[in-house]
Amino acid sequence: MRLITFNSGRLGALQNDRVTDLTSRLGQSDMRVVLANLAPARQAMEQSHDHKLSEVTLDLPITNPTRVYCIGVNYMNRNEEYKDGSAAPPYPSVFVRNPRSFSAHGQDIWRPAESEQLDYEGEIVLVIGKAGRRIGQSDAMDHVAGLTIMNEGTIRDWLRHGKFNVTQGKNWDRSGGLGPWIETDLGDINVNDMMIETRVNGEIRQSDTTASMAFPFARLVEYVSTFGTLEPGDLIATGTPTGAGARFDPPRWLTPGDVVEVHVEGIGTLSNTVADEPA
Repeated sequence: MRLITFNSGRLGALQNDRVTDLTSRLGQSDMRVVLANLAPARQAMEQSHDHKLSEVTLDLPITNPTRVYCIGVNYMNRNEEYKDGSAAPPYPSVFVRNPRSFSAHGQDIWRPAESEQLDYEGEIVLVIGKAGRRIGQSDAMDHVAGLTIMNEGTIRDWLRHGKFNVTQGKNWDRSGGLGPWIETDLGDINVNDMMIETRVNGEIRQSDTTASMAFPFARLVEYVSTFGTLEPGDLIATGTPTGAGARFDPPRWLTPGDVVEVHVEGIGTLSNTVADEPA
C-alpha cells in the first residue's frame, strides 16, 4: 500500500493506479494518525477505490511532519569525495529542514533570485509510524511505517554563510522535492541494499545502493531517537550518494527547465522541474 496526499489535503491509499479516498472513508485528514495505525487504511483500500491516479493531483505525501531530520555524508564514497583525508565519521551528521522547503512530485522546485547555485541530492527517507525514544537497532525498523523519496535541494553558496551550520542553504522555500508517496509494503525490499539513482534531464548523475552507507537505516533511527523522541510522521532523510552538481569541475548547477528525477528501487520515482522562484 502506498499512502498519498492529493487534491489539496485529502489522504489516499494507492494500489496500482487506483486511489481510495481515506478522508471520506475514514474521516481522517492527518497523515500522522494514518501512519500510526495502517490497518484501517489497508482495510478501506481493499474494499473500494474512488479515483484513478491519473485523475488526482499529488501533494507532499505528508504535509505536516513535526520534524524533518537530514543525514549528511552518509555514503562512504561521499566521505572520500571531500578529499580532506578524514576517516569515516564515528557518528552521523544531522541537520533539519522545514516542510516549506519542499515541492510535491510533479511540481516545480525553485531557484531563488539570490543564488544560481541550486543543487540536487537524491535521498531515501524513513517515515516514522511508531513513537519511541532510545530505540535499539534490533527494533528500529518496527518504528518505520514506510519509505519515501527526497531531492534534498541545496543552495550551495548559502551553506557557507555561517561557520558551523548549513541551515541557510538547506531551507529555501520549495528548493527540494518530496514524494510521490509513502511505500508501506517493505517486506520484499532489502533496505540494506537498495538502489538509488538521480537523473538530470535523463543523464545519470548519482547511482549507488544503501549497502554503501556508513550508517544504515537502523543505526540512524537508534541515533536520532537517543536525543529526541520520534513520533509518527517524523522524517529522516538518510543521505545522498556522490555525484551532486557541486562536485563536478566546473560545478553543474540546476537551471530553469531542468528535470530532476530520483528513482529508488521498490519505491518509485520522484520528478520535479526547475523554475525560477516567482517574484
